[in-house]
Amino acid sequence: MQRRTGLGILSAFAVVSLILGCVPSPSGPQGAGDKAIIRVEGSDTMLQVAQAWAESYGKTHPKVSVQVLGGGSGVGIASLIDGNCDICNSSRRMTDKELKRAADKQGAVPKETIVGYDALAVYVHKDNPLNQVAIEQLAEIYGEGGKTTLWSQLGVKLPGGNDTIVRVSRQNNSGTYAYFREAVLGKDRDYKLQSIDQSGSKDVVALVSKTPCAIGYSGMGYQTPDVKMLKICPRPGAAGIAPTLENAKAGRYPITRPLQIYTLGEPQGAIKDYLDWILSPEGQKIVLEMGYVSK
Repeated sequence: MQRRTGLGILSAFAVVSLILGCVPSPSGPQGAGDKAIIRVEGSDTMLQVAQAWAESYGKTHPKVSVQVLGGGSGVGIASLIDGNCDICNSSRRMTDKELKRAADKQGAVPKETIVGYDALAVYVHKDNPLNQVAIEQLAEIYGEGGKTTLWSQLGVKLPGGNDTIVRVSRQNNSGTYAYFREAVLGKDRDYKLQSIDQSGSKDVVALVSKTPCAIGYSGMGYQTPDVKMLKICPRPGAAGIAPTLENAKAGRYPITRPLQIYTLGEPQGAIKDYLDWILSPEGQKIVLEMGYVSK
C-alpha cells in the first residue's frame, strides 16, 4: 500500500517511533528535509472531518504530513492494536477486550480523546412525505422480528406506489452500525437480515437519494439536497426532535454520540501537537463547519 511505501524513506528510529505511537514523536523535523508522518485510520463517519483537519493542519505545519484512511471504526481499532497507525478515529468506544488486546500487544493502553459529537440522522428520499419517526418505529423497521415492512404501516403513501421499505444499513465493522443498534434496537436485539449494507456513511446517503422507498442512517454531516433528515420522537406520540447542532449540543436529540480519537498511550511529540490543534478553536471550528457538534 502507498502509505507503507512512504515509510521506506524514514530512518529506522522514525519508523519505530511512528509505529508505536506512544513513543515520543518529533514535534518538528528530525533533520534537514525530514517530515513527521502521522497515520490516521478508522471511522467513515469521521472521514470528512479528519480529511479537513489534515488539509488545514498541513497548510500551517509543512513539516508534518497527516495521512488519512477510512474503512470503519473496527478497521481503525484493529490497525491501532496492530501498531499500523498512530491515530484511530472511532465513532464508538473501544471495548474492554480491545483495550486489553492493545495493552498486551503494544504495551500501552489506548488513550481516548473526545473531539466532538455527532447527531446520527435517519434519512429518506426528498420526495418521501414522512417528516418524523419514533425510536420504537425504527426498531420495528430495522430490528430482528420487527413487523414494519411497508410504508403504508407508517401512514405513508409514496409517489409511484412502491410500498416496500428498503432498509439501508452499514457493515458490521462500522461504529455507526454498532451505535444505531445500541441506541435504537437495544443491547439485546439484533438487526433484521436482508438490509442493503453500505461500506461508508456517504454511500448510505447516496443510495437513499436514488431510492424513493429507502430509509437509512448516517451522520448528519452527510446531508445532501436529495435526501430528508427525519425528526426523531423519543416515544410514539411525542414531538419530533430535529437533528440540529443546537439540539445535539443541548442533549435533546435522542441519537447523539461522541466522536473519539484513540492513541497508544498518552500522545507525544507531533501526535500530541496535532491533537492539541484539533481541540483548539481552529480545529473545533472545522468540526462545526463539517456539520458536527464541537466539544
